[in-house]
Order: sequence, then structure tokens, then C-alpha cells
Amino acid sequence: MRIFLSGFGTVGQGFAEVIKRRRDFFEDKYGEQPVVVGVIDSKTFAVDQKGLDLDRLVARKQEKKGVSDETYSDALAVMDSVKYDLLIEVSPTDVETGGTGLKTIRHALECGKDVITVNKGPLALHFHDLIALAKKNGCKFRFEGSVGGAMPIINLCHENLKGEKISSIRGIFNGTCNYILSKMDNGQPFEQALKEAQQLGYAETDPTNDVEGYDAATKVVILANSVFHRDVSFKDVKITGITGITPDAIAQAKSHNMVIRLVGEITETRLEVAPRLIPIGHPLSISGTLNIAQIDADLAGPITITGRGAGKIETASAILSDLIAIMSMRL
Repeated sequence: MRIFLSGFGTVGQGFAEVIKRRRDFFEDKYGEQPVVVGVIDSKTFAVDQKGLDLDRLVARKQEKKGVSDETYSDALAVMDSVKYDLLIEVSPTDVETGGTGLKTIRHALECGKDVITVNKGPLALHFHDLIALAKKNGCKFRFEGSVGGAMPIINLCHENLKGEKISSIRGIFNGTCNYILSKMDNGQPFEQALKEAQQLGYAETDPTNDVEGYDAATKVVILANSVFHRDVSFKDVKITGITGITPDAIAQAKSHNMVIRLVGEITETRLEVAPRLIPIGHPLSISGTLNIAQIDADLAGPITITGRGAGKIETASAILSDLIAIMSMRL
């Protein structure tokens, strides 16, 4: 399995660490190791048809902010310079245009390559186009890590719950907002909780995508299109963030034995991200940075799953599950 890796930030480096940790597993299960033959970050690239030394690339990236001294102007030309079987796309998310991720995913699928991505932008903007392109060219296209990081929701719905009719999914899909609201439950004002989240690395310097609900909305779109087979995009989601939640609102909720949580909801007709009053003790009253989802299936009934929605190794674990699935299909 020859891999081209697009993106070598936190998640890309996490994937490099994960496949190193699972060397014995791959050898025992498949009799071979996945080999990364190409890597691009935002400016530089490295290719080697025999396989790159990922430890060396990680060390160089951390020291010099690039995987090599070689720069590129055309990512697709770099991809075409090596033979690979699978693109793993983990470049930064761009929910306005799809960014580099959309270009590299399309190119790989057009060339008959399998694709794994955690990039929400291309999926939120062009989900059905990409699915159709993969089908047309006989490619496997998987994206478990795009929603909920290590929380296994997409493959659960598609594989374990394949015979079920799922009527709704409700969940907390943004750990940053959940962290802030959990702190507000304990009396911290919004601004202080946000600052603490930024200091701990849970929130970006510009937290708009998180606190305005945009990040959660992209995940709602992916679930709507993937699980409910709808044809929707980011603009179709009704979005209310958490910036308007006051200490008085938190106190009022507490007086009724409730908390406020930012909940994404998907049904056949509903697409919404908004603060909701949740009874204390209900699964969606969860605190901290965890993600959680409740799936309502007609035979199994309500199913609740939770997991870490972000993180280097956690997100890479979702990529690993997709990689193993694709390798198993090749046996």
C-alpha cells in the first residue's frame, strides 16, 4: 500500500506516529507495511518511491517548519511524480472554497486512487460530487475522522447499523464550545472560559468557527449527506452559536436542573446547530471537550457514542480505521 500524504501538520504527523506504532499489526495481518511515498505541506514536499523516513520528516518539520528544502507551486504535479495507491488528505479545512484538499481529492479520484480524508471543507461543499466521482472511477472514499475525530459515528452508521432506519442524530460536535459551556456552568464568564480554552490549545486565536457554530455545522452537513442521503450544503444549516449565552441564562438553566449545550441535530427535514437546554444526567449534558452523539434507529433504538473529537493521535486513529478497512478490501 503506497500512500501519498497531503498535509503534514498535527494530524499528518499523528498519522506518521500511528502507523509506526502499528508496524507489528500490519506485518501480522497483511505481511506488509504501508509505505508513504510522498508528502506535501503548505509549501514544501518530499517524495521517494521506495518510501520516506517519516521520523526524519517529523523531526525536520518541527525544527524547520517544512518537510524539505524543496518547494512546489503545483500540488497535483507533485502527486503525479510518484506512483501511489491511496491519498490521505489532512490539509487545513477551508469551508469557503474547499481549498487544496478539494483539488487533491478530486485529482486522486480522477486518477483512480483511493482516498481517506478528515478534511471537512470538501465534504461539506461537494459531498455528492466526490462520492459520484469515486464511484465512477471505482475508488474507495472514506472519511470517518471528519466528524467527531475518534468518535466512530460514520462507519458505525454505514456498517454496523446498515439495516437500520435512522430517524435522527443529535450530538455535541464541537469540543471547544463544550469546554467553554462547562466552565460557564461553574461560574466563569464566557470571555474567561474562551481565553482558558485558547491557552490550552482547544480554541484557535480566532475562535469564530467554533463559537459561532460553524465547525459543528460542517459536521451536521456531512452526516446529513452521508447518513441521511440528503443533498445539502453549509448554507442549508440553521446556525446559532454560543456567544450570546449569558451568565443569567446559565443560572436560569441550573435552577431548573439543566445545562446549556451546543447541539447539532439532523433528521430527514431538519438541519440545525443551536444552544439547547439539556437535563442534568442526560447523555448530552456531558462536560469537557468530549464529543457525543445519540443515534435514533428504528430497530436498535437510541444508541449513544462518545469520544475525543480532536487531537493528533485520536484523529489519526480514525484514519487508521479507514486504512485498515481499505487494505482488508484488497485481500
